[in-house]
Amino acid sequence: KPGEPAWPSPWGEGRPGWHIECSAMMSDLLGGEVDINAGGIDLKFPHHENQMAQVEAHYDCCKACNYFWHSGHLSIDGLKMSKSLKNFITIREALETYSARQLRFLFLLQKYHQPMEYSQNSMAAAADLE
Repeated sequence: KPGEPAWPSPWGEGRPGWHIECSAMMSDLLGGEVDINAGGIDLKFPHHENQMAQVEAHYDCCKACNYFWHSGHLSIDGLKMSKSLKNFITIREALETYSARQLRFLFLLQKYHQPMEYSQNSMAAAADLE
């Protein structure tokens, strides 16, 4: 993108990736090995792959993370929740309409690794369980 740091490489313009930020934080706070690393399913590749390669290279180890926990995306009315799409809701905003217990039921109705839909229909189903 124009204005971002970059340098020439044989494969095109190179630029620092956000993987290095996660690698640096992990190394600084937790050292060279963690038991569990988590994030959205969209981070599985290349983000987590690169993060582990950087940490393992830095510490000269063969396994920087024992387990990955990749969660499904949260959708709002059929679209992936995203600030850039301006279709997001905070927990505080959701609690203006629904109870904390109803939100918990919504989360419990989903498998962690599959997408979750936040809509009037899904919240009605969760509210019916209360």
